[in-house]
Parts: sequence; C-alpha cells; structure tokens
Amino acid sequence: MAPRPSPCRRRLLAAAAAGLLCGGALGTASAVTLAKTAAEWRSRQGLYYKRNWGVEIIGVKPVASGFMLSFKYKVLDPEKAKLLNDRHTKAYLRDETTGNVLMVPAMENVGELRTGAAPQADRTYFMIFGNPGQGVKSGSRVTVVAGTMVVENLIVD
Repeated sequence: MAPRPSPCRRRLLAAAAAGLLCGGALGTASAVTLAKTAAEWRSRQGLYYKRNWGVEIIGVKPVASGFMLSFKYKVLDPEKAKLLNDRHTKAYLRDETTGNVLMVPAMENVGELRTGAAPQADRTYFMIFGNPGQGVKSGSRVTVVAGTMVVENLIVD
C-alpha cells in the first residue's frame, strides 16, 4: 500500500487540480505570455549589447567548484569591444540579492584572470571573478560591470 500524502501536500495537490479544472486555459495562456515576454526581453537586451558594445553575452557560470565565476562573451565588433579586454578597465560582478561585489583576482605570476589581448571578431573571451564562500550560486541574478559597460540581470547558469 502506498503511503498517504501529508495534509500540506494534499492541499497543494487539491489547489493544483482546482487551478487546472477552473482556470487551466487561463493559467496556460498566462504562462505562455510570461515566457514570450521573457524571451523578447532577452532578445532586446542581447541586441543592445551587440549594437552598442559589439559583443554577444554568453553568460555567467560557476567554475572551480563554485569558488569562481566565469563571464563569457563573444566579440562581434573588435573596435567596440576594446573596453572589455583592456586590463586598465576595472571589472567587477555584483550579486543583485546581497549587493556583494566580486572582483577579478590577480595572480602573482599570471596577472588578472581575464583576457587582455586585443579582441578579434568571432572569438569568445572571458573574465573570472572570485566567489569566496560560494555566495553566488546557480540561479542568482548578477550584474557585470567593466568600465562604462553594465550588463544587468544575468542569471548564473
């Protein structure tokens, strides 16, 4: 005999069933509209960075067991993207929830963990940000700032 769901779970299942019976079509339409709006927003933001900064934002992912975050971008227009590869430009990543600021670490023999070469079209580049204590996790919303370029509301993969 299968175990009975807890009272809380039964209420949750009942609410879900009521939503499907009473407003299933409306719920589906709202979800589709929300997904469509999110996709349009991403395409507009992506277009903004392509036009104004000459880059396609690939995203932010945890690396080194989550103790570092990798921000990747593909250069489309090397002239516009110069700022991102300039090591004199200060870059940082800010966690939207906590406001914590993460910097690009500088290693003694290597220097900053970011690309410093002149950008070339159709190449992917990166910046690594330290994430001590693994405060920023997958699903977190972050902002990446490099000089005057600000990439807001990125979701960590």
